[in-house]
Amino acid sequence: MTSEEDFFAPNTSKFITGARIDGTPQDIYIGRDGIIGAVGSDIAGEYRREADFLVDASGTIALPGLVNTHTHAAMTLLRGYADDMNLQEWLSEKIWPLEAHLTGNDVYWGTRLACLEMIRSGTIAFNDMYFFMDEAARATADAGIKGTFAHGFIDLGNDEKREAEIAATKELYAAVSTMNNPRLQVAVGPHAPYTVSPEGLEWCAGFSRDNDIGLHIHLAETEQEVSDCTRQHGMRPAALLDQCGCLTDRTVAAHCCWLNEDESRLIAERGVTVSHNPASNMKLAVGRAMPYHWLKDAGARVSLGTDGCSSNNNLDLIEEMKFAALLQKYAWNSSVLLPAHEALTLATSAGARALRTGGGVIAPGSAADIILLDTRTPSMVPLHNADSNIVYAASGAAVSTVFCNGTALMFEKVIPGEEDILIRAQECADDLVAQSSS
Repeated sequence: MTSEEDFFAPNTSKFITGARIDGTPQDIYIGRDGIIGAVGSDIAGEYRREADFLVDASGTIALPGLVNTHTHAAMTLLRGYADDMNLQEWLSEKIWPLEAHLTGNDVYWGTRLACLEMIRSGTIAFNDMYFFMDEAARATADAGIKGTFAHGFIDLGNDEKREAEIAATKELYAAVSTMNNPRLQVAVGPHAPYTVSPEGLEWCAGFSRDNDIGLHIHLAETEQEVSDCTRQHGMRPAALLDQCGCLTDRTVAAHCCWLNEDESRLIAERGVTVSHNPASNMKLAVGRAMPYHWLKDAGARVSLGTDGCSSNNNLDLIEEMKFAALLQKYAWNSSVLLPAHEALTLATSAGARALRTGGGVIAPGSAADIILLDTRTPSMVPLHNADSNIVYAASGAAVSTVFCNGTALMFEKVIPGEEDILIRAQECADDLVAQSSS
């Protein structure tokens, strides 16, 4: 090994020794290309001396990096600003007035704070929808994790506004493309069926299809959304989206709390990935849990998201796994629904597949998106069942080391530059509140 600074640099090879994978201590070789070259208990002879760095991972569990399929990252600046309010009052009296003062600099530092929090709790990729998304992409590039960015497309049935949203989406696509960073992607982001006209939804579907990019949308979050859509369009929201071409295997639909059985089957048939956001849905009292049992029976793809920090209030996807499992068991009166190993799948391989990150598994040929969890901590002892401990007992605090595309982003709890990010984000948050109060 050379210096600590060199260890955090990209394009270095690493040999991780003794991490538990599926209950067995194994070694992992990561090539300089950021791809896993080999995994096993007998690879040291061939790969150990090839590595630039040796990582002693004894006493840890290796997992694929976690993937957050729905959030609004820069809303970290709004954490704790407005809690315990009715949804519409929360939006109209607190969130929207403050967001009116947002700048690109705010979004940059709010996203840097979000990336810092995600790295510290084991998330290496996220699906984002917000404003000033070119700045969010720049922040994510600087942080070193993977991001998919969607401009929140809202036209409210207004032709002029729709043209402005189309232009903003095209500008974001061009801006991220010119960054030429394989960790960054663009998705089209129609906010929801109740904020985007059928014409806007059709345009978003076409732009997603023509450019082979994702489509990120809120769907069936509240009962009112369903009843309003049925009254206005003569069909439920999922059917409307399908009619407009928005339900495909490139689509991530967040929340989906008020889907019925027919819609769950439609979601499955179209290959849509649902993003379950249990903490946000419970906090905002949307009245119903996402019907995981119907989606699972239909063969639908389900992943995990946190939503933004003003409605969660953190980005800890390990904590979110526990919320997901417990909410499903409680809401649908089944103690066997969403067991621990399935919750882990939602947070890892399911999300990686939805966002096409190249990771999601620890296997040769996969992107080296790997996190190490410390087993020498009270919540991980005794270790009768690793999946159970991770989902039901641990939190993001158990994560000690994070690699994204083979680059170390956190090593033994150390993240370079953390203090400056915390200071700058606090300054932006203070300025925003001061402006919105004046």
